Amino acid sequence: MSNPFWSPALSQLEPYVPGEQPRGRKLIKLNTNENPYRPSLRALEVLADPQLADALRRYPDPESTDLCAVIAEQFGVDTEQVFVGNGSDEVLAHSFYSFFRRDEPLLFPDITYSFYPVYCQLYGIGYRTPALRDDFSIAVADYAGPAAGVILPNPNAPTGRYLPLAEIEQLLQLQPERVVAIDEAYIDFGGDSAVSLIDRYPNLLVIRTLSKSHALAGLRLGYALGQAHLIEGLDRTKNSFNSYPIDSVAQRLGAAAISDSAWLEESSGKVIATRERTAEALRALDFDVVPSKANFLLARPRAIGAKALYLALRERGILVRYFDKPRIGDYLRISIGTDAEMDQLLASCREIQTAPDASQTRGQEPL
Repeated sequence: MSNPFWSPALSQLEPYVPGEQPRGRKLIKLNTNENPYRPSLRALEVLADPQLADALRRYPDPESTDLCAVIAEQFGVDTEQVFVGNGSDEVLAHSFYSFFRRDEPLLFPDITYSFYPVYCQLYGIGYRTPALRDDFSIAVADYAGPAAGVILPNPNAPTGRYLPLAEIEQLLQLQPERVVAIDEAYIDFGGDSAVSLIDRYPNLLVIRTLSKSHALAGLRLGYALGQAHLIEGLDRTKNSFNSYPIDSVAQRLGAAAISDSAWLEESSGKVIATRERTAEALRALDFDVVPSKANFLLARPRAIGAKALYLALRERGILVRYFDKPRIGDYLRISIGTDAEMDQLLASCREIQTAPDASQTRGQEPL
């Protein structure tokens, strides 16, 4: 698509396509990895603060000082090692601009967060995509050699597979002169954060979000942790783009949410328990399920084509994510909802697979 008023670069962009956000019809929404539980009450209490209205008259703190202090305390780092942005997507965008615009290619997996190639296209960054192994795990040795840097989610998306910290260290050692960005959007659902490695590796940038484990996808708040020289780089980019990116409400609410460790542990624990129970039930329904440390499962139905099942579930009011892409076109990504929602998903899968015409759609596209 083109337009005579657009720049040539804009005409060539292929934007990221987000998951469907339904309007009107009530659906069980298991397609965008949102948290099924309400945010921390400590965070929600911020909205009732009468002083909040007065704060809206003025520009917010451009450095998000109080929020950065809470994040720093939570992770045992200095405030100079914290950067915040409007969701981790903005933090990622600033990271791509700040660190990866080089002659060498940026490295990230062939199956991963589909915003990465969009940022590369936007900023004119060349990239190379080492293939995941057949079991969708990452082969760290493939990330050696000349590179602009490395970025990958851990756990990976949409696979859910987790890379242990020992292998993250190997990755950092393979690229000592380049930034290695670890996107930890899902780390609170079962993995160990790489933040513990920051003091030893000046090339490590850890990027996190409040959208998933903190149930604040509607707030749009994310942050990065790294040594001070990396945070300074992000600040230079941010202050050349928008000096006041985080509004006053987000700063206060985010700080309250991050400080409520008890809520995070309880909520994430419930998601983990439901994930494991759902994975076991899907395997019993003849699905191949990729081991996951995220708040979703990547699963391949054997009795029916993935797209056919996706459409049949949608007809029953259940949204999951189908990616019509190489290597994962036979899989569905299923976000973890409440136990009741997952029970309804499982019951619907059982009904669809045992329908008289289900065998005719095994591995086929629907008409």
